[in-house]
Amino acid sequence: MSDPEMSRTSLPIRGGTRQHASSLDIREQDPQFSPPEPPSAPEGAPNVVVVLLDDMGFGAPSAFGGPCEMPTADRLAEGGLRYTRFHVTAVCSPTRQSLLTGRNHHSVGMGVTTEMASAAPGYNGIRPLSAGTMGQILSGNGYNTAAFGKWHQTPARDVSVAGPFDRWPTGEGFEKFYGFLCAEMNHWYPVLFDGTTPVEPDRGPEDGYHLSEDLVDRAIDWVRDQKSLKPETPFFAYLPFGATHAPYHVPKEYRDKYRGRFDHGWDRQREITLERQKELGVVPPETELAPWAEGVPHWDELSEQEQESAASLMELYAGFAEHTDDQIGRLVNELEQQGELDNTLFVYILGDNGASAEGGLGGTLNEHRHASGIPDDAETINRHREELGDATTHAHYPVGWALAMNTPYQWTKQVASHFGGTRDGMIVHWPRGIADRGGIRDQFHHVIDVLPTVLEAAGIPQPDEVNGVTQQPVEGTSMLYSFNDASAAERRRIQYFEMVGNRGIYHDGWMAVTRHGTPWDMVQDGTRHYFDDDRWELYDTNVDWSQAHDLAAEHPGKLRELQQLFLVEASRYNVFPLDDRMTERENPREAGRRDLHGDRRSITFHASASRLTEETAPNVKNRSHTLTARIEVPESGADGVLVAQGGRFGGWSLYVHQGRACYAYNYFGLELYRVSTDEPLPTGEHEIVLDFAYDGGGVGMGGIATLHVDGEQRGQQRVGGTIPYYFAFDETFDIGVDRASPVTDDYPPVDNAYTGTLHSVRVDLGDDLHSDSDSERDRELFRAAHD
Repeated sequence: MSDPEMSRTSLPIRGGTRQHASSLDIREQDPQFSPPEPPSAPEGAPNVVVVLLDDMGFGAPSAFGGPCEMPTADRLAEGGLRYTRFHVTAVCSPTRQSLLTGRNHHSVGMGVTTEMASAAPGYNGIRPLSAGTMGQILSGNGYNTAAFGKWHQTPARDVSVAGPFDRWPTGEGFEKFYGFLCAEMNHWYPVLFDGTTPVEPDRGPEDGYHLSEDLVDRAIDWVRDQKSLKPETPFFAYLPFGATHAPYHVPKEYRDKYRGRFDHGWDRQREITLERQKELGVVPPETELAPWAEGVPHWDELSEQEQESAASLMELYAGFAEHTDDQIGRLVNELEQQGELDNTLFVYILGDNGASAEGGLGGTLNEHRHASGIPDDAETINRHREELGDATTHAHYPVGWALAMNTPYQWTKQVASHFGGTRDGMIVHWPRGIADRGGIRDQFHHVIDVLPTVLEAAGIPQPDEVNGVTQQPVEGTSMLYSFNDASAAERRRIQYFEMVGNRGIYHDGWMAVTRHGTPWDMVQDGTRHYFDDDRWELYDTNVDWSQAHDLAAEHPGKLRELQQLFLVEASRYNVFPLDDRMTERENPREAGRRDLHGDRRSITFHASASRLTEETAPNVKNRSHTLTARIEVPESGADGVLVAQGGRFGGWSLYVHQGRACYAYNYFGLELYRVSTDEPLPTGEHEIVLDFAYDGGGVGMGGIATLHVDGEQRGQQRVGGTIPYYFAFDETFDIGVDRASPVTDDYPPVDNAYTGTLHSVRVDLGDDLHSDSDSERDRELFRAAHD
């Protein structure tokens, strides 16, 4: 290629000049043909590793003054750079889409998570082809590419064996993918994909299995293979962990290491962390603690039992964080042993948003309960203290610890207006490219800046065209200018923020913000909160690092100027119309996005049907429905699952136990409603029918479960309440087996497939689907009747 630089702006790179035959006989060909050369990376291009942690705040890791010991982060920081003013989008999917495309999240359709997507262009959850990914660009320029871990950018309706697969990792520039595509995952019993093939681990926790360890094992094996077979080819490994997002699943010894360390409480922890942050230089000496969130109790306002439960949950989280970091350390050690660490640009992002407040004011053993408005009390949590972190818990710590883990900033995940939701620590390690080992970088940057930084370090231009599609501008700014110049003037002078109505605008140190919602209020009460009623705050972060002093009253003109700037930026980047709906947007019909099954009311599955996520499964929630299983019982008898959805923390299952047909409804792990036949099923073919008659009157109501065998009623059970919004992000709808955690202890985890012959399962959906609007109408009628 005569002009390699120009040729790299159109991907895939076009081949060399065409070779022509000059002879009838290959022996007489002159000049001889030369084999086509694949694209190669620019000379000296480094390997690239990008590690992204989930739900970790700025004040959690030890590298940024926090209480979670993370020796790998410490090591990389000592040999690289800490970025102290690095920002993300306040929620996971948007950060991930921005990271890999170099564009603002609304510019690439990811204004919120994939499960909350709507039809609006900035929120539809679909990456435009005009925004090529880091994987596509690097693979198109001769890199080998792989991703291991949490993806969470594929449109939710596409996560099934029916595809399409163009927005799965292997369709977005990654030659290898091993991980999961949803919001969170059970780390003991994960449901994973290898490429686009559903897989499950061949070991369980009793054999020493843990998802984070598995991901790093796979990454290490992949790196070894790349360097054995193609030692001159650089690689790009992307490791977005499910940790430290709930559920907090961690080996017991990591949890126990922190026993007693948080008994002093979250108020004192904020003070300790700020002192350490000042010592490390990751905040200025004059930094103050930002105001405490209204409505959140201080530590001394808790009862002894509440303090005990809260401390236990924080011990669990800290162990989870350290365990994850230890796995990353194994990858770093492998790179060092192979002699690749010095020439690897290692980007370690310590959070895709601020620490999460989604465990509620008291924390929970089952985050799905809290997400549906059902709290756990301290006494319940304390009774299960020894089980915390094992497969029987799905825990999340209280809001107070989230605020402490965001020290010294205000607020938490979801709140894009304040740094507690958007500012996370980032470490860059690249010995061949960074001379200032252990340096601190205070330039203001954003996750969209990672892609242009990687490209500049590799000597690769931003492409004008990818796969025939003209590219929209990359909106990020390379950080490479700051690698070896701590005093360099920052190049990101302006950045907007928005998430579920929480808004902010940064310009040359000044920041105007307005918080619209409270992140731990997961279930909205039907009251509409108007955006025009939101109160704006103003901060001069040039002198007020932590947004501790609101200057709106002193500088009304500056506030108006920034409010207008937000309107300009929001219009430019597809933010409007604003959408503050939360849990109800998980329903495709209410959100306005396409549903895989549409208006279909009857769906038949065969025994070979693969697992389905909640978005691709028939929606049996908040409506009447019928399950019909056609089975065969051999002479030796048979047990096992016929069809199930969800698991230990909420779900339902139609199965055969001790030869009897059974149905169980698990209400958030609080109640198990069960009905079964009196006698075992005889040998031969049978039709098992479960008819669920929904009470109606809104979401989450109860119903009557009636079990039939071969047309005869054989049992009936009232179900007191049902799961209104989501069974689980980390569980699936399964035919012939119950994957991940079991709905009921009548059968074991994983090894519970039906041992007879399952011919088919049909799901028939009633026409009485209820929604939140029904619930609100009923609440209004109730209030009117009792006023």
